[in-house]
Amino acid sequence: MVKRPDWDSYFMMMAYLVSLRSTCLRRRVGAVLVKDRRILATGYNGAPKGLPHCDVVGCVREKLGVPPGERHELCRGLHAEQNAIIQAAAFGVSTKGATLYTTTFPCVICAKLIVNAEIKEVVYDSDYEDPLAGEILKQANVKVRRFSLGKRVKKLFEELLKEVSNS
Repeated sequence: MVKRPDWDSYFMMMAYLVSLRSTCLRRRVGAVLVKDRRILATGYNGAPKGLPHCDVVGCVREKLGVPPGERHELCRGLHAEQNAIIQAAAFGVSTKGATLYTTTFPCVICAKLIVNAEIKEVVYDSDYEDPLAGEILKQANVKVRRFSLGKRVKKLFEELLKEVSNS
């Protein structure tokens, strides 16, 4: 019998794969929207379509010394979760009842979008300091659970990124 990853591992690995496209200088994040074990849309954090990315023009938040989890409006990029929801909307795909796999716990802005997009569950790997986001998701009855791939798998993605970047 062939060994295969379980569904959570499969979709979280996809989220990490998507994160490799990120152009954020602070944190690479990937998100995958799934319904009925089918991928609806993906997203990674980066500048709006057609605009220069932070890896080209620099990070406004770094220049201003803004800590993580604060002043999201001072970022020129969209978050991975936002881009996945926007991609679904742009192609007319309903997110109602979907599950969002994301490499990092959503911020409060993404949490509000998740609630209004009627996403039923968020599965995340890494923590992010934004207690209000957790409270909003809880109040909206969005199921939230942590699923970690483990350090070995994350290290493989880091090595993959280095190899792809060097080619």
